[in-house]
Amino acid sequence: MAQPRDNYLRNKQQRGDHIRESRERNETSGHDTSLSKSLSYLLRHGAPKEKKVTVHPGGYLEVDEILRLPKFSRWSVENIKKVVEDNDKQRFTLRTDAESGKLFICANQGHSFEVGDLELLPITNAENYPVVIHGTYLKSWNSIQQSGLRKMNRIHIHFAPGVPGEKEVISGMRKSAEIYIYVDIAKALNDGLKFYQSKNNVILCPGNEEGILETKYFLKVVNVKTNEVLLS
Repeated sequence: MAQPRDNYLRNKQQRGDHIRESRERNETSGHDTSLSKSLSYLLRHGAPKEKKVTVHPGGYLEVDEILRLPKFSRWSVENIKKVVEDNDKQRFTLRTDAESGKLFICANQGHSFEVGDLELLPITNAENYPVVIHGTYLKSWNSIQQSGLRKMNRIHIHFAPGVPGEKEVISGMRKSAEIYIYVDIAKALNDGLKFYQSKNNVILCPGNEEGILETKYFLKVVNVKTNEVLLS
C-alpha cells in the first residue's frame, strides 16, 4: 500500500508536469502569435521598406529572404509553415516555385501598398453574395455617417460575406466590431464600383475614385450589442 508521503510526492510531480505543459503551451502560442503579427505587418505593409526582400507578383516574398531579416532570425521555415496552417483567418498563402523549388509566402488581403497580380476573384454577380457586411466601431460611426466608408491607408475596404461565426465567414472584420454596415452590393456593382473576393473569403472594394464607398450603398446599419438600427 502506498504511503501518504509517496502519494504526496506523486501528486506534487503530477502538478509540476501539468504546470510545465501549460507553460510550454502558452509559450508556443505566444511564439506563433508574435510570428503571425510580424508576418502580417511585413507582407501587408512593410515589405517595400525592406531593402533585403523582393516583392514578387501577387505580393509574394521568398521565405528564406524573410528569415534572413534580423527580426525573423529566431524563427524557421517550419515555424512559418505552422503559422500558415494554424491561422484561423487564413491570412497567408504558401507556394513552392516549380522551377527553383523556393518557398514563397503572401498575405491574402489587407495590403497598404499596390500589389501587381494580386490573386483576387472579381465579383460580377451580386446574387452570389446576398449578405455583405463591414464591421466597425461606435466611435467611427459619426464620421462614416457623414462621409462613407474609406479605404484609409489600405488599397481596399474590407467586408465579410456574413456575420462572423457563420459558415465560411472566417475573416473580413474583427469579432469585436460594435456596428455592422450591410452593403447593397448589387447597387454598387450597377454603378460601376469594383468588388473582389480574396482566397480567404474576404470581400474587397477599392471604393470610388476617392477611395470611398458612399452611404447611398448602405442597406442598413445595426448596433450589434443592442440590435438598434442606426440607419435603414
